[in-house]
Amino acid sequence: MRPDFPFRPAAFPFFYGWVILAAATLGIAMSIPGQTMGISVFTDHLIEATGLTRLQISNAYLLGTIVSGLLLPMGGNLVDRFGVRRMVVMACTGLAVMLTFLAFADRLAFGLAASVPDIPSAAACFGLLAIGFTGIRFSGQGMLTLVSRTMLARWFERRRGLVSAISGPFVNFAFAGAPLLLALWIGRAGWRGAWLEMAATVGIGMGLIGWLLFRENPEECGLHMDGDAPAPETLAPETHGSHSRDFTRAEALRTGAFWLVTLGIGIQAMVGTGITFHIVDLGAEMGLSAARSVAIFLPIALVTTPVGFLAGTAADRFPIRWLIITMLAGQAVMFAGVANMGDPWMRIVAIAGWGVAGGFYGPLTVAALPKFFGRTHLGSIQGAMMSCLVIASALGPSSLAWLRNRFGSYEPGLYLMIALPVAVVLVAPFIGDPAHRTERH
Repeated sequence: MRPDFPFRPAAFPFFYGWVILAAATLGIAMSIPGQTMGISVFTDHLIEATGLTRLQISNAYLLGTIVSGLLLPMGGNLVDRFGVRRMVVMACTGLAVMLTFLAFADRLAFGLAASVPDIPSAAACFGLLAIGFTGIRFSGQGMLTLVSRTMLARWFERRRGLVSAISGPFVNFAFAGAPLLLALWIGRAGWRGAWLEMAATVGIGMGLIGWLLFRENPEECGLHMDGDAPAPETLAPETHGSHSRDFTRAEALRTGAFWLVTLGIGIQAMVGTGITFHIVDLGAEMGLSAARSVAIFLPIALVTTPVGFLAGTAADRFPIRWLIITMLAGQAVMFAGVANMGDPWMRIVAIAGWGVAGGFYGPLTVAALPKFFGRTHLGSIQGAMMSCLVIASALGPSSLAWLRNRFGSYEPGLYLMIALPVAVVLVAPFIGDPAHRTERH
């Protein structure tokens, strides 16, 4: 695809990177049908339609999430090979196809069981749902998010943290409002109709927007990162970038910096998803109603938004490892607060800790890896990290449930989870910036 078709980004009266920022933010928001909060609203409808138990639906979702996570490194390679513009269209098309598939998965399963008597209807439903969950998790939570974040990181360097801070609040509120919006959508169109209309919205709407607005990088459009003039050849290397070369995925995976970022963000993905998944049951254990339990998410979003903006601007000014340490400290406070959220003061502690940890999450997923490893192989490196995050988010609910069964309460398990961020904090100060070790002297 020619970068100057159907228009020339360089002809805009302002830096085209700001269009990239808006398009990437919309792309991440459009991944909601493949995110946990986008799927959870349909769970009860799938139970009724298929006759499967909640545990069976959860296991199908777990299986689909793990498989999609294992596929994401390949997806990252495809982004580097074919470019973000082609891949956003493919991701949107794939998500639309899988949403349509899931809308009729129960009917297809019952038809399969009827035509092949040796296949029980429950097994057919489980298998087709697992395939559908794999598809929407890979194309939505995985590829659409990966493509959007990779593109955004390739257009900005000096302002990378700032643009992630600008994007963050829109994404946070889109995700926070998604369950209510989807519930209203289902009430109007039914659960099948909602999925089919979402398929058209993402496949046609976002697919067209992606084809129209997404571009690989500023250089192919005759522009420069951040909208700046090119640096003079005479400048010292450290004045116009921290990299003497860009890392391949294999090289990045051998650094402590990659695993510091991935573990820090992965702990938030795992435990945060686990707490969210069990929030009603966790609250009931502490004497809270379902409404009171889920009401915690609104104040968390109100804390996350300003923290995210501060974290994004800090990413342009401070070493990444100190931002990771701050996020991990927020996680430790968050886990302790949630373990006692029946107490009004500890509920405030939980909100504060979750707000800090969540606020650092978005900016670090955009800014950390390109700052460490450069842009050339960013898609494959981001794909490796996304694979870990998706698998972590799949393991979170089952891990927390296992700990509850083991101890008879969520509280001991949440206290044990505090050991995860503490362990990473202890090693973080000893992990340096790999880019500094490859500078030319």
